[in-house]
Amino acid sequence: MKRYAQLHFLVLILAATAVLGKLISLSSLGVVAWRTFFAFLGACVWVGLIRPRLARRKNVAAAPLWPGRGPVLRLIGIGALVGIHWLCFFGSVKLSNVSVCLLGLTTMSLFTAFTEPFFDRRRVRGFEVLLGLLIIGGVSLGFEMRYAAGLLVAMGAALLAAIFPALNRRLVKAGGDPQVMVAWEMLGALLVTLIATPFLSSYGELFAWHGLDWMWLLVLAWGCTVFAHSFQIHLLRHFNIYSMILAINFEPIYGVLAAAFLFNEYKELDRRFYFGMGATIVANLLHPAILRWDERRKRGRLIFEGDAADSKAAR
Repeated sequence: MKRYAQLHFLVLILAATAVLGKLISLSSLGVVAWRTFFAFLGACVWVGLIRPRLARRKNVAAAPLWPGRGPVLRLIGIGALVGIHWLCFFGSVKLSNVSVCLLGLTTMSLFTAFTEPFFDRRRVRGFEVLLGLLIIGGVSLGFEMRYAAGLLVAMGAALLAAIFPALNRRLVKAGGDPQVMVAWEMLGALLVTLIATPFLSSYGELFAWHGLDWMWLLVLAWGCTVFAHSFQIHLLRHFNIYSMILAINFEPIYGVLAAAFLFNEYKELDRRFYFGMGATIVANLLHPAILRWDERRKRGRLIFEGDAADSKAAR
């Protein structure tokens, strides 16, 4: 239960990115660029300077910022996927609207039902595919075909979001340090964003700062990116990807509720919102219950087969 509470605490932090995005006056491309830059800088300072001092006080070893050329290149590659995911996310919003983008992101659970078995080399679970379809069906009511392009781009973001957590899970289970992983992944995301900037906008837009943008960007980068991303990687030691993605489907729900409370944006709280919220809650409740039932069924079958073998041997 403690781990599930931590998981939903993580989702609340992730949902805060929508609120911070509204507070920051920069363009979406500028937000991604500065978010990844400050996140890379903050993670490097923490891993390279602050944490070693804390480790020396406790007489424990701290993971180095440079884990080796091979691991760094792999982490930068994963970070590039994260950066493309964010660019697809904001591109979907530009092509359609926030609601369509969030609809596209709900396909993460369906994609994960296939990507996680692929990386873990196990069979696809039919009930996970059905739960993913349940969430998509609950959120898709009222979708308009004129937003098809935005939906497809959002689904591209969802596909990437179903891939890079699986890659991170393999690395962290092999002993990777979450904060070191975040540092190099944010560099990869930053590089992809800077490469894409002249094709999507201009470098001048990255410097159109106003008011308290710098403060909200630091909160976004260090709280909702460095801490949240490393905490997510840490939780991958305790959850499979599908369970985590199901919980992350609450992110748009928490985000819409926060926007309604803080900015009086009650227009999002229509019938589709409640259908989507209901489908997400049902899927999150059903998944662990089905997993427990499946484990009990397998244990019962093993016990039955063992008893049958003993009985046959006795005869």
